Amino acid sequence: MPAAPTRTTVGIVGAGPAGLMLSHLLARADIDSVVVDNRTRAEIEATSRAGILEADNVRLLTGTGVSDRVLRDGVPHAGISLRFGGRSHRIDFEALVGEGVWLYPQTEVFVDLADARARDGADVRYGVSETQVVDLTGELPGILFTDADGRAREVRCDILVGADGSRGVCRSAVPEAARTHYFREYPYAWFGVLVEAPPSADELVYTHSERGFALISRRTDTVQRMYFQCDPGEDPADWPDERIWAELQARVSGTDGFALKEGPVVDRSVLPFRSFVCEPMRYGAMLLAGDAAHTVPPTGAKGLNLALADVRVLAEVVERAVTKRDLGLLDEYGPRALSRVWRTQHFSYWMTTMLHRAPGDTPFDVRRRIGELEGVVAPGAGSVRLAEGYTGTTAG
Repeated sequence: MPAAPTRTTVGIVGAGPAGLMLSHLLARADIDSVVVDNRTRAEIEATSRAGILEADNVRLLTGTGVSDRVLRDGVPHAGISLRFGGRSHRIDFEALVGEGVWLYPQTEVFVDLADARARDGADVRYGVSETQVVDLTGELPGILFTDADGRAREVRCDILVGADGSRGVCRSAVPEAARTHYFREYPYAWFGVLVEAPPSADELVYTHSERGFALISRRTDTVQRMYFQCDPGEDPADWPDERIWAELQARVSGTDGFALKEGPVVDRSVLPFRSFVCEPMRYGAMLLAGDAAHTVPPTGAKGLNLALADVRVLAEVVERAVTKRDLGLLDEYGPRALSRVWRTQHFSYWMTTMLHRAPGDTPFDVRRRIGELEGVVAPGAGSVRLAEGYTGTTAG
């Protein structure tokens, strides 16, 4: 016989940082939740993803009692370098806007949240399968799934949250007539590598070159993450270590002698990307958060930060709706979240198109882009704009 349904206030599909942070914030407001994810905890932890955290999100982790490990193991960055014309130009965030960012991989954010939810006795169910969301416009929406032991399960809730990413079941459960998708495909991708080598720079280096974009990022004292612009159809198997290093070195070379410290490449992959927004972010009793509602190109380091911004707003709105027993108040969530989403989309698009070379670029396009970069690194509004957007001090 199927198990009796589990009854909770908020059902959450997706146990990534967005879903777990929402569950944590709701628990602090004495609102119960159940979280399900089709991945095991080990699978999520094994997914290597970079991460730049805005100061507000560092404060969210530490100030709400998730963990202070980011302060011990994370690396504060007071700025970045924009490199073009063979020279690096530092953008000093702290001098410009009084805030910096923290280098702290998304995997570590997940570990902190998963540990905190386990510590607090939360109902988080990893490794489920055959997940469905049902009765989204009814009084008791539900999550149907098979648990990790192969048993059919059912969760019924007052409010359902889809935080299950861009390929999850929640967004696709909204009828097409009830949603509008806005998206932009980009004609390039990132070739990402994880390398065993010392850091080549203390802070991130964003490079525009005649050969295309490159990003030099630090992971630890012995492992680094680097990217270079490539065709979306590129096959990582066609790139031995020697070819990768030759391409990266060529893109960052310049008159100042800057060069990368090399080592074995331990992981390589091609990362296509696009800008995407789904509106509205509510359908019936279900609300979308994080990548389930929107994705941004990685150039501006906004994906994780935008997801956490969503759930800060969502937790506040859900608390008010539950306390006042008025689910109509959930309508506040979408417009508030989307205001930041679209500003962040603009910032990420700006960073992406300013730093990458597009197929078919004319000499005019290239020189215009260099002029834009020169305006950004010069003292004044351009550098402040970048610093505000990157650190999140203007909500994107």
